[in-house]
Amino acid sequence: MFYPAYRGRRIRGNEVFRRMVRETALSVNDLIYPMFAAFGSGIRKEISAMPGIYQLSVENIVAEAREAHELGIPAVILFGIPEYKDATGSSACLEHGVVQEAVRALKKELPGLAVITDVCMCEYTDHGHCGVIRDGDVDNDATLELLSKEALSHVRAGADMVAPSDMMDGRIGAIREALDFNGFSHVPIMSYAVKYASGYYGPFREAAESAPQFGDRRSYQMDPANRLEAIREAAMDVAEGADILMVKPGLPYLDIVREVRNEFNLPVAVYNVSGEYSMVKAAARNGWIDEERVVMETMIAFKRAGADLILTYHAKDVARLLAKR
Repeated sequence: MFYPAYRGRRIRGNEVFRRMVRETALSVNDLIYPMFAAFGSGIRKEISAMPGIYQLSVENIVAEAREAHELGIPAVILFGIPEYKDATGSSACLEHGVVQEAVRALKKELPGLAVITDVCMCEYTDHGHCGVIRDGDVDNDATLELLSKEALSHVRAGADMVAPSDMMDGRIGAIREALDFNGFSHVPIMSYAVKYASGYYGPFREAAESAPQFGDRRSYQMDPANRLEAIREAAMDVAEGADILMVKPGLPYLDIVREVRNEFNLPVAVYNVSGEYSMVKAAARNGWIDEERVVMETMIAFKRAGADLILTYHAKDVARLLAKR
């Protein structure tokens, strides 16, 4: 098919035909809204690097989640800013911890909203790493027990799904075993299966107050240069019982989203991370880009690459834009 027999503009020139042949569709049902639950009351603290995103105490988490739910967003994912931090992240597993209380409040007030919880230790440890430190690095197997306890505490509080983000080897199997043994075999796991050691996480570390106090996370998060390793990591999580596979970050790794989509028949999620969000917001505030167009183009890119679900701080804006169409 070549010019002049084929003229692409015949279709592109008619808006109705453009819609009719559109190959990729975005729905509000694709969206998951990340939220930061803070210990205390009366807290609504905007994150300086992420305009429009806040640390919220439980009553404000409910109000924010209600707004998102009324826009049609079907699910939120919770991160916690606890009352205290220590070397082993013990506050992650408390029956009345900040995430656990937020889950209970959300399920009571908004029973139709799916509540997912991030399972990791970095928000709860005083050193900011994702597990127990031994000899200057995270002890993988000792951390598995803590992650399992954390996940179990979230589910007991009413979480509909858990999402381990720590990148410890074997954590999906350990959490699956703990959930099954305690009568929660019906609760799914969304695995951060492919999580790169990325510079795009910077604003999140302000939001979750989880920056490492020494070193970095390269011993457990993936090398950005690696593609085949992503498939190995995802395959291991599939074998251990993951129900959804996530790629994080999103935009710099669209090729990896496609690789995972082609290789596995599980649902695929992508995390449109804090740095991606902050760059759009900063450029828009300077008048350098059309924020609405760039955000929607980004969402379509995730879908076109093969993502079924999108975790994004833009979720409310996207929902509003979709409602106008």
